[in-house]
Amino acid sequence: MPAPLFQPLKVIGTENPAVPYTDRQAVRVVAFNARGEVAILYAKRENYYKLPGGGLEPGEDHETAAKREFQEETGGLIKLRGNGCIAATKEFRFSQCQVSYCYVADLVDDSGEPALTEEEIDDGLGHLWMPVEEAKRVIAAAEPTSDFGRSVKGRDIYLLDQATKGVGADNG
Repeated sequence: MPAPLFQPLKVIGTENPAVPYTDRQAVRVVAFNARGEVAILYAKRENYYKLPGGGLEPGEDHETAAKREFQEETGGLIKLRGNGCIAATKEFRFSQCQVSYCYVADLVDDSGEPALTEEEIDDGLGHLWMPVEEAKRVIAAAEPTSDFGRSVKGRDIYLLDQATKGVGADNG
């Protein structure tokens, strides 16, 4: 699956013309289990919640990256829904310009164990499943202790809202 041409992108942060940004592509996943709950991650060290996902590896397509990142962060296996990329953001953070593409998926198997990186372990990263409206509330209510966490919060509130338009009350 090639990178989608999704426009317009929601811009998060402000581009500084004096900064030589490094481009990065990433995927985010709004995954639902059989109970209609959504998976979110909590980063304890900086007190923020986020959607599963991360950067593409060289030569990796979006579907493969979404499945890999979800499995690494939650231990679960997912199947992407056929509606493709449902929203995207462009973030200016530090010296990085990241475009995140968001996909909706369904949980296929949750019997695996996460394979977190040392950085994710240090962040106190863990995943939980909760009804959509509760997930939106806890993400919005969190008070991240870093600029990074605040940027992630803005991005993922937007992506979760876009992915769950017309869903909320039925699943929460």
